[in-house]
Formats: sequence, C-alpha cells, structure tokens
Amino acid sequence: MTSPHNLDGKHALVTGASSGLGWRFALTLARAGVKVSLAARRTEKLEALAREITAFDGRALPVRMDVTDINSIHEAIKVAETELGPINILVNNSGISKPAPAENVTPDDFNQVMMTNAHGAFFVAQAVGKSMIRHGAGGKIINIASIAAKRVLKQNVAYNMSKAAVEHMTRSLASEWGRHRIQVNCLNPGYIVTELNEDYWETEGGKRLISKLPGRRVGDPSVLDGTLLLLAGPGSDFMTGSAIEVDDGMSAAGF
Repeated sequence: MTSPHNLDGKHALVTGASSGLGWRFALTLARAGVKVSLAARRTEKLEALAREITAFDGRALPVRMDVTDINSIHEAIKVAETELGPINILVNNSGISKPAPAENVTPDDFNQVMMTNAHGAFFVAQAVGKSMIRHGAGGKIINIASIAAKRVLKQNVAYNMSKAAVEHMTRSLASEWGRHRIQVNCLNPGYIVTELNEDYWETEGGKRLISKLPGRRVGDPSVLDGTLLLLAGPGSDFMTGSAIEVDDGMSAAGF
C-alpha cells in the first residue's frame, strides 16, 4: 500500500520561504524527501534555509521571487524547473498584513496587501498550473489562506478580504483543473507563533486574546505539518477545492 505521505523525489516550490510558516513548510517537505525550491525576495535568508536543509542531506534551491511582479514569478519558476525538474507541489504561502482600523486604511497599504495576498497568489498558481498542465502529470497546489478567510480578524479588513479571495480562488481553480489531475486545496491556519508575532503573545493584549481562545493557547508551526503532508501527498488525491482549518477550534467556536 502506498503511504499517504510518500513524497520522495517530488519537487515543491514554496513561496514566502524566507521566514515564518514558509520556512517551516519547506523544512517539513524536505524532511519528507522533497526537492524544495525556496522562493522569496530576501535571498540571504533563503541561503541560510538551504544550508539547514542540505545539512540533513536534503536538496534545496534558493530562487528570488517577488510575487507582485509577473516577470519575477516566471523567471523564478524557469530557474527552479531547470535545476530541479517540473514542479509537482506548490505551497502558495506569500502573504502580508497591514493592521489598521478600516477608516485609517490607506490606498497604498490596501494595494500592497491585495497585490501580495490575492494577485500574487493567483499568478503564482497560474504559472505553476500551466506548467503542470503542460507536463501532464497532475500536481498539488496548496494555497495558504487563514482563518480570516471565514472569520473577521479585527482591524484587518484588507487582510480578511484577501484571504477570503484566496479561499474562493482555490475552489475556482479546483473546478477548472480537476480534469488535469491537479488538486487545489486551501490550508487555513489559526493563531500560530512565528518570529513576527512571538513577542506579542507575552504582552497583556496577547495574553488577553489567548484567554479567549477555545484551547487557551496558540499553535507552534509544527501543528501544520500533518495537514501540509496530507495535501502534498497521495492521501489527498480525491480531495480538491477543500479548505481545512487548523485553528484549535476557533472556527467551530465562532470566535
């Protein structure tokens, strides 16, 4: 019987791999035997991650990609596929947030969030999807959205809008690309500790928020490993257009 996490020899492109969840996703896939193309704007961070992966005999290729720049997307994918072969798995992870009360959101901040989180996510998926269709072997596209796709995060209207768009994009692409054996699914994390927010959880505001969560805790990035491996591997071959919340009950509680 084939393991649901049999990923040896596959090639994954992970966007936003220079920090946070993208860094963890790349490590998790590399440890599962995947060749990983590491994409982000900060290539010095990618080089450090590549060294960490090669230290356990994994294979990693840093590629510079700005997801708001179509030419940058295409060039990065060309380099990745030239070096490591056709992309079998996309972890569409790049994203930013510009929290502010709705009345204070500037056009520049709104456009930056939407260009990265929605526009960028679509055109990366489109470019990888075209490659998968051309090669004819199917593939896995994992869009990283957020619980914000379904639940309002206060004073984060542009982010909420962008992540709802990513989830609906997932269903649209799943509907169109199913005939090509491309499974397109969405992972919606809850509150996860990363280098960008770890200090916040020690503040009074952070502790107050934790006290309101169903499990009275926030997640370590490792809590996403199992779902990531499921969506990347053959265990999800009959899943497409799905959105999976990994949020310790926030959605179920209507938080």
